[in-house]
Amino acid sequence: MRYKLTFVIGVAIGYVLGTRAGHERYEQLKKSARQFAQNPAVRNAAESAAHNSREVAGKAFHTVSEKVGERVPDSVAERVRSLRERTAAGEDDWGTSNT
Repeated sequence: MRYKLTFVIGVAIGYVLGTRAGHERYEQLKKSARQFAQNPAVRNAAESAAHNSREVAGKAFHTVSEKVGERVPDSVAERVRSLRERTAAGEDDWGTSNT
């Protein structure tokens, strides 16, 4: 009960402080977040992280497929093939180009 009460008090304090800051502060925070997301260094870091994760996923796939072999159901194997073909075509999961 003590933790619930602490949580409710924290929410109430946050609400009061948030309403006092008003819409102007909200817009200011939104603008800062947008500038951060559009920063070339941040975008490059996100793209390199995505690229590295694709490489690691590919290596994991090969390792798992070697160990599992033919025990993978056909539906799963077909889905993986279609994803690999789409990735090889230069599209990501959102259907946009990776370049």
